[in-house]
Amino acid sequence: MTVDVEDYFQVSAFEPYIEREQWDSQECRVEANVDRILGLFERHGVSATFFTLGWIAQRYPAMVQRIVAAGHELASHGWSHVRVTEQEPEQFRQDVIRTKALLEDVSGREIIGYRAASYSIGADNLWALDVLRETDHKYSSSIYPIRHDLYGMPDAPRFAFRPADDEFIEFPVTTVRLSGKNLPCGGGGWFRLVPYAGMRWALQRVNQVDGESAIFYFHPWEIDPGQPRQRNLDAKTRLRHYLNLNRMEQRLDRLLRDFAWGRMDEVLYIPRSLNSAEKVREAS
Repeated sequence: MTVDVEDYFQVSAFEPYIEREQWDSQECRVEANVDRILGLFERHGVSATFFTLGWIAQRYPAMVQRIVAAGHELASHGWSHVRVTEQEPEQFRQDVIRTKALLEDVSGREIIGYRAASYSIGADNLWALDVLRETDHKYSSSIYPIRHDLYGMPDAPRFAFRPADDEFIEFPVTTVRLSGKNLPCGGGGWFRLVPYAGMRWALQRVNQVDGESAIFYFHPWEIDPGQPRQRNLDAKTRLRHYLNLNRMEQRLDRLLRDFAWGRMDEVLYIPRSLNSAEKVREAS
């Protein structure tokens, strides 16, 4: 179970509408939403991984400390939600170094995991995985093996793999294979769009047929139907962002009850000697 800790105004789809220079003037709601998530996880006895922006951690260090104190893993989501596709290698290197250092300073814990903004590591910038290894990250969950208008690497492995002959692991977000295609079932807007029964069936298929753990993600703003509404959005962006926000928390409650969930580092990341072509298979 993973949470991408960013606020509503920081999503990639809002970039044409809210400039980064305006972020500090927006109503921040991430802290209250994260506290609700911590309460939800506590009720279900779930530990999770929180991929957190450095921008957020810098402004809400007490919130970050509450995440860690509750037994969850803290991981990096980069500094300010800049997609890797928009960065040169040295820019990316400085971004992940800066974020890792800040998160470790605030939490007192080693940061070993990373997730790219908008799953923006793919076939054209796999060099980013080399940078993550070189900067002492141990794993990434930044590739989504689907075809999408904003991201995706449909030919990537569906499950965990080692991009090089070392301990570093990439954990793609979960998909279900149907009719020769990878279909998303790992969370986000898809979880709010597809009927819950369909998502549950897909995750059960991954567990039972593929024999794999599922990696699920969502954002704090997705449980917040009262967030400020942005004006002048195009129809697609409006649908993707606001669809079924009022049902999300109830669906999460069912999801946490129907499956066993844990932290990325405890369920999946188990260092050992594997050839780069081998996959990690750890059923939850």
